[in-house]
Amino acid sequence: MTAGLALTFALGAAFGYGVGSVLQAVGARRGASTLRALGHPLYLAGLACDTLAWLASLVALQKLPVYAVQSVTAGSLAVTVVVARIVLGARLRRRDTGAILLTVAALTVISLAAGPEPPVTASTALRVGLAGAAVLTAIAGLAALRVARPVVAATLAGLAWGITALCARALTPPPDPLGHPGTAAWDLLREPVSWGLVISGVTGTILYAHALRHGPVGPVTAVLWAVEIVVPSVAGVLLLGDGVRPGWLPWAVLATLTTVAAAIVLASAPGTADTAGADDRAPG
Repeated sequence: MTAGLALTFALGAAFGYGVGSVLQAVGARRGASTLRALGHPLYLAGLACDTLAWLASLVALQKLPVYAVQSVTAGSLAVTVVVARIVLGARLRRRDTGAILLTVAALTVISLAAGPEPPVTASTALRVGLAGAAVLTAIAGLAALRVARPVVAATLAGLAWGITALCARALTPPPDPLGHPGTAAWDLLREPVSWGLVISGVTGTILYAHALRHGPVGPVTAVLWAVEIVVPSVAGVLLLGDGVRPGWLPWAVLATLTTVAAAIVLASAPGTADTAGADDRAPG
């Protein structure tokens, strides 16, 4: 798979997450009750978009560095705001327009700075360490559900989804999974990062839902994306050897920080507030 194709998968993930949020919001509003809302065709379509987006991000992580994929998927906030403006009639503030334009510019720079990465050959210690980090985050998350403020739950949710990205990057896909499905399934079951990916994904989903139910949408989403972009991006460079094209490091850092800043602005946008209550995003 080429870097260009991997980038296409990452952009598809951002688009899927953004559209999925709006579809879930519309479906939730049309349901007479919570149970009926969950079974509404539009809500189910939104969940399908989320699932496909998550899978697309996992594919992208096989070829692109973590910082690139995480920054691109953060662009889903821009997609959500634009689609919510069209579908839900949500107000688009002037600063939201500026943040969307900055997001596009930053993602363009990141796509140019991120060269194709060879498959990661993670040591056994690193793979076990990532799985252990997923378990520790889950334990901390359980405590946060009882005693911590929503912003703490959002921080742990961002950390959990960041670990999901790192596990996906460190995971070596089984050879010929279609030809030998039984062997491929066994290889995945005995791989520590497979369990880390699942545990951290579930943890992030639960903690983000908890934070949204008990805290304001803007700060919760802003904290989530800031942690989910910065922490795994740094870890990807230090632990997995993610690189930047020669001469592009300052621009990649600036573009990543710009994406974080734009995400913080868009997290408080009316379109985000209109859709966040129905967002049961798949892990990633």
